[in-house]
Formats: sequence, structure tokens, C-alpha cells
Amino acid sequence: MTYENAVEKIHSLLTFGSRPGLDRMRILLDRLGNPQDRLKFIHIAGTNGKGSVCAMLSSALVAAGYKTGLFISPYITDFRERIQINNCMVSESVLTDAVEKTFPIIEQLREEGTIITEFEYVNALQFYIHANADCDIVVLETGMGGLLDCTNTIKSPLCAVITTIGLDHTAILGDTIEKIAQQKCGIFKPDSMAVTSKQDIRAMEVIESTAREKKIPLATSESVNIDVIETTLKGSRFMFNGVEIDLPLSGDHQLENAKTALAALDMLRCNSLISITDKQIANGFAKAVNPARLELLSEKPIVLLDGAHNPNGIEALKSAIQKFLPNKYIIAITGMLADKDVSTSVKLLDGVFDRVYTVPVHNPRAMHPAKLMQQYARFVDDTVTFESAEHAFDMAFEQAEKTDCAVVICGSLYLAGEIRPYIINKIKAENESAEK
Repeated sequence: MTYENAVEKIHSLLTFGSRPGLDRMRILLDRLGNPQDRLKFIHIAGTNGKGSVCAMLSSALVAAGYKTGLFISPYITDFRERIQINNCMVSESVLTDAVEKTFPIIEQLREEGTIITEFEYVNALQFYIHANADCDIVVLETGMGGLLDCTNTIKSPLCAVITTIGLDHTAILGDTIEKIAQQKCGIFKPDSMAVTSKQDIRAMEVIESTAREKKIPLATSESVNIDVIETTLKGSRFMFNGVEIDLPLSGDHQLENAKTALAALDMLRCNSLISITDKQIANGFAKAVNPARLELLSEKPIVLLDGAHNPNGIEALKSAIQKFLPNKYIIAITGMLADKDVSTSVKLLDGVFDRVYTVPVHNPRAMHPAKLMQQYARFVDDTVTFESAEHAFDMAFEQAEKTDCAVVICGSLYLAGEIRPYIINKIKAENESAEK
């Protein structure tokens, strides 16, 4: 089996399950020998900030000498981003070997009437790969929600972490903050501990009551004291326990994510579950990477790539633009999925963009760029629809080079994944041409 065949087999499975619940996942894991039972986890749920907190936790643990597994979703440009060991994607051969050995079980279960979805299988794969690699700890990000998310087939994690909760996936998780918080808190288990980011009071009440019900200690990001030195489009510098930390993730919201990760590491350290120094934390945070989250791809001209796709994420993007690019003429390239809260997200960006290029996103759930343009036309006078994101970027980049305006690509992680390699290659070619 080739690597391409392996990925093809993974993508051949259904995207969504026919019914909620963990029964299918448990059946699959049982056939695989329950690899998850051989691992220790830090389990992360939340609406926004999960990927960034995962990146910080993983990098810090690697810096402390732990063999650290990482499972995230979605990937941006390479499928193997989802399954990492010591912050490196697993090799093509490791993934191919795992699929070759486990996919016959998927086919056998199908014959028996149990249809495994793609996310269930990928999650089972990461358990299988991380267990066979003898990882010390796995940083495990939920896909959606928590209670019924297929990552929640693990036993009690070392620590459960809840990042910022907002309205997203409302058709599945519920249409109120309280309902969504209840789903996220499904990762709380007895004989564990919990950490939460700063939350809306409605979410915090659910989190606190669930922690009391499970009889587990709860720490908050607000218990962590940091002294901010500076924040720029390149990231932030701050002091923690007398140690300077250089975080290469941009935006004030990343300071909240950092405090959440620090609260989790501190709680684990204080309970003797990990051994890590503040210097090791600083070394790890300095290497944290989370592509397409306020990612600065070019400084001259400024090209900013952000996968924000819900109101909370859009608020963070808006805040960063207003703080770091207050007087810049900004061209936005945007595409969104139709099942997101498009109207609210677009309204939040009123007055932020000077020109908007709407583009297609290659996803069955994508909103047509002409419809998205109609949404933006309520707030932006200059809107244009393009048939490809690449063409839109070429036009925007050409103007940015001439006038020193900024280009912001946003609206969907799927769009970010499609366009990111093209942007990187174009900027590299432009720089090489300029040096000649």
C-alpha cells in the first residue's frame, strides 16, 4: 500500500455518523485492542483556542523531555498534521503501515453492519500510532463538543482543559451557551482535574457545577499572572514567574490561551503528574506553531492568514487588525461555509475591510461567493467575486506591492488550507526575484 492509497482509504469513509454516540468507536477500539488504555492524556475541548493551547502544551512537554503525541483537527495543508509525535508529523510510512494493518477491521465491521466514519477512524489511528510509539503523554483535541466526541472514549485524563466557549455547531451541540458548555464538559471525568479559560458567566456556571459533580479540582486561566512586555503581529513577549516567554502566536487572545496552557501545566506540576521547569515551558512556548491562526506570511507587504470562522474567532481577528493595522487600507479575501453564522460574522467586520474579494471554498458546505458578497455589500462598498482564491490573491498582492496596503485572508480553515501553499510559494518566488 502506498501513502496515497492509505489517505484515499481514510477519505473514502463517511464524513459524519448516522447517529450520535460512542458505540461505534468503542467497538472499533475493542477490535484494535484498546490502544487508548495504554496512554495518558491531556484532553482539550472548547469553541476557540483549542489548537493554540494544544500547540503550547505539546511544545512545552517536548521541551521537558516527554515523548509527546498530538492529535488535532482539521489539518491545514498535510493530512499528517493531525497526528504528531514530538511536534513532528508522523512519517508517511508510519501512517501507511497503520492503515494497512487496521483498515481490514473497518471493512469487517462494515460487513457486520457497523459503519465507521472518517473522524472515528482517524481518531482510532492516532490512538494506535501513539500507543505503538510508546508516547508518554498525548495532547488530545476534541473534534466537536466533548461528551459525544469520539475522543471521549478515553478513561480519566491527567487533565481536562476547556478553552473559550461560544456559539458554533449549534445544530449538533445546542443553540445556547449553556447547552454547548454541557457538551464540552463531557470530557470531565472522576479522578482527574480540570482547567478552563476565562468564560462567559453562563458557561462558567456549567463548568463549575460539572467539576463539583465529578468531584474534581478546577483551575482557571485567571489564576495565572503574567506581565506583558509587548504584543505585535509576530507574537507576544511576557514574564511568567520571573522567566521571559516569547510566544510566536499573534493576537491578545493568544495571551488568554497561553494563560490557559500555563494553568494546566502548573496544575499538573503541582500534583506531581509532570516534571517541568518554567525555563522549559518558555523554551517550548517559543517553538509553538499553529498555522492559519493570525499567521503573518509576509511583512512587506503584510499578508495575514486566519482561519476564524465563527463570531468569537472573528472578534479576535477584528481586535488584532484594529490594534496592529489601525490605519492600513485592507483587502480581504474571504470564503465561508454556509452552516456557520455568516451574517453575524460579516456584521462584526463592519468598518474593518476597505475592499472584499469573495471566493469559493472547495467544501460541500461552502457558501457560494456571490451570496457571501451580498452579505458584505451591506457594509463594504467595494466587493468583487472571484472564481478562484488564487486569482483573488494575485490581484490583492499586486495592489499591496504597489500601495503598501495589507491583505487578509479569512473566513474558513478550509480556505486557509487551500490557499496557504500557493501564497507561500508566490511570496518566496517574489523574494527570490527581488534578490536577483
